Amino acid sequence: MLLWRDSATTEWAVRTNLWIVCGAVLLVASVGTCGWAQSSTPCPRFPAGGTATQPDNLVGQSGVLSVAFTYQTRTDQNGNILYCYTTQSGSQSPTLRVHPGDNLKITLQNLVPAPASSPATGAMSGMTMAIPASSACGAATMTAASTNIHYHGTNTPPVCHQDEVIHTMVNSGQTFAYDLQIPADEPPGLYWYHPHVHGISEAAVQGGASGALIVEGIEYVNPAVAGLPEQVLIIRDNPVPDDATPGGDVPENDVSLNYIPIPSPAYTPAAISMKPSEKQFWRVLNASADTIIDLQLTFDGVVQPLTVIALDGVPTGSQDGTHMGTSLSENDILLAPAARAEFIVTGPAAAVKHAALSTLNVDTGPYGDYDPARPLARIVTSANAPEPPVTIPPVSGPLPAQRFAGLAAALATTQRKLYFYENFAEPDNPRYFITVDGQPPLLFNPDNPPAIVTTQGAVEDWTIENRTLENHEFHIHQLHFLVLAQNGVPLPAANQQFLDTVQVPYWPGTGPYPSVTVRMDFRGPITGEFVYHCHILNHEDHGMMAIIKVNPAPAAAAP
Repeated sequence: MLLWRDSATTEWAVRTNLWIVCGAVLLVASVGTCGWAQSSTPCPRFPAGGTATQPDNLVGQSGVLSVAFTYQTRTDQNGNILYCYTTQSGSQSPTLRVHPGDNLKITLQNLVPAPASSPATGAMSGMTMAIPASSACGAATMTAASTNIHYHGTNTPPVCHQDEVIHTMVNSGQTFAYDLQIPADEPPGLYWYHPHVHGISEAAVQGGASGALIVEGIEYVNPAVAGLPEQVLIIRDNPVPDDATPGGDVPENDVSLNYIPIPSPAYTPAAISMKPSEKQFWRVLNASADTIIDLQLTFDGVVQPLTVIALDGVPTGSQDGTHMGTSLSENDILLAPAARAEFIVTGPAAAVKHAALSTLNVDTGPYGDYDPARPLARIVTSANAPEPPVTIPPVSGPLPAQRFAGLAAALATTQRKLYFYENFAEPDNPRYFITVDGQPPLLFNPDNPPAIVTTQGAVEDWTIENRTLENHEFHIHQLHFLVLAQNGVPLPAANQQFLDTVQVPYWPGTGPYPSVTVRMDFRGPITGEFVYHCHILNHEDHGMMAIIKVNPAPAAAAP
């Protein structure tokens, strides 16, 4: 599969011959030999109302996907600073497609110009990010141009050159090599990649630096998707223009779909092209930094069922020992920032006059952002509508291993309580905390000791409370967790799914604190230090993140 750019348009297409970059096949190209420079108009965006096109697909060979990325920036007509990961051919934020057990190699060159003064302070946290040379992975001091890559949702090691974000920074002009081994038992589904430098993560993600990472093989777990055309739909957010003040009818952030803006107040939706009554497999990523999405599909005002196949990269119902996934029918799907949903859609019949994919209004609390109802896309049907470039293959292989098998029935070795907390004593310097009950609240600092220390092989139940007047979105790196209960009440079996991000609703100001209880699985091979945080990145940048350390199991007990 080859991606190429039509010189007469801004559209991208797929070809089936070799992709040559800098005199070498892209899959083995090295950034360091290319002499890249930032293009004059990097990070392209599309006009409002356009048809959503699929991100380019990068596919490995012989179990290895090698990619050369540059990190680039520019300022758009509204004054928003854009960021993007770009290949040498100009492909922006391509979809990376791997299989369980594959090796993902990314060479990243940071072409964002160095700031006028250096070092910079962590913009949102109010602290200087300087890492001791002994623990630094890449640069030791952060600037406003620093970047790295987090492979969100993957159960990969938190070590230098893999999925480590506490000490990894790539500064302007530097080149950094990632070499990531996708676990052989990684659940097949939708993951994603984005920058994760504390203090500037919100700006980078709102700038658009994000893309999909797909672990292939979901058809083996739920054959209902076999043979269906696939749509990858990525929702991103960005600040409203400078002349608009959020509040009232103005949302805190505008959104886009596959880089097609849906600006307020007109909310002109993107278009999705389908054949009448066609079934498709939609893989939807909420790559927003701060905006909560509640997806709903309507035909002439009538809500349509969505057949859910996977959430946060894990096929629903697939870890109960039967190996097969279970489809769920939902009228709407709540997607926290960073959450993913994969579902089957049956398109509108030719007689339907108005088919729309929308987000419902989300009540984020008295201190939360305004996330209004708004259309995301109109579904346009045509007998000649082109098919998406990827079709899910037929089932032709063995069932994948279950990474989390038996967790629901496992005996929890430890119970913990954590809570979200905010301090607005200094209105111009709000402080956000995620704290283990009984410990003092601390703003995140990479030099902080781990707030939680556990041991490989443990199974722990965590109750996360929200003691604030706005929603928070709990996310942990390197792991998935099993959602058990909300507000102390066990969830129905169909709602006990494996996620990596879950919403904890706001506290109304009186009564018990809202809570979510999750089961953490430390039985796998992951050890070392990594983070958990609120995935509203404005909150994370203000300090709402902490470190957990997983010590290796004693040799006799190692899994």
